[in-house]
Amino acid sequence: MKTAILKTARASGRLTLVAAAIMASPFAWADASAWYGGASIGQSTAKIDDPRITSGLLGSGFTSVIISDNDRDTGYKIFGGYQLNKNFAVEGGYFDLGGFGFTATTLPAGTLNGHIKLRGIHVDLVGSLPITPKFSVFGRVGANYAEARDTFSGTGAVVVLNPNPSVFDTNPKVGLGMQYAINDSLAVRAEVERYRINDALGNKGDIDLVSVGLVYTFGAKTPEPAAYVPAPMPYYPVTTAVTPQAPVMAPATPAPTTAAPDGGCPAPHAAKGQLCSRLLVWL
Repeated sequence: MKTAILKTARASGRLTLVAAAIMASPFAWADASAWYGGASIGQSTAKIDDPRITSGLLGSGFTSVIISDNDRDTGYKIFGGYQLNKNFAVEGGYFDLGGFGFTATTLPAGTLNGHIKLRGIHVDLVGSLPITPKFSVFGRVGANYAEARDTFSGTGAVVVLNPNPSVFDTNPKVGLGMQYAINDSLAVRAEVERYRINDALGNKGDIDLVSVGLVYTFGAKTPEPAAYVPAPMPYYPVTTAVTPQAPVMAPATPAPTTAAPDGGCPAPHAAKGQLCSRLLVWL
């Protein structure tokens, strides 16, 4: 009976340890939901389709085309989201990828200047993988709804018929990044994202945004400071000096004496009867 109880207790202890390990795992889902918001800023880069521009101009009767690009700008985004658990969140926001342009120099003599500005909104599903309690990596996949506003101008032999076309369209977007929690409420984030964009002439291209930003979690639980408990006073044992004293000897008790019945010597001196009798005679 005692053996069965011990086995049950050990099994219960193992189950308790397993449950504690699951709850302590970075993949646990409990107590992780929260709203958050933030902002990021960085550099955006466009891939301008120079071969297509050249092909279009050559097809219009130009004999030579030389293109120079302006393919970098500053981009930013403002976002908010809901952390479903430690591993997944839904995030949306507003982005501005900046502006990009090109200048094509042609023969017969002329120039074509093009410029595009890109801005819109996005919705993403974000998956996170905690590496340490403070550091995590994440990936995102979602969609963006962007406005592409083009501006074209021509000089010399180049004549522009539609100088300000624009279009709204929906396209996919993806991203990868890493995040470091400064504390329970504030984190710093670095990431790279790719936005698929349509321009107003029907061309498709990719815009990359490399950014850093801050993320603030609303209602994050801040651990309460531990109550102050004063240290116990040191204990010093008290010792009392004791002066040794000489032992006190009890006085010896004299042996009782018994008078002789004949008025002679006491009983202890009976063995000396002769001497005692002599003394009595002499006295």
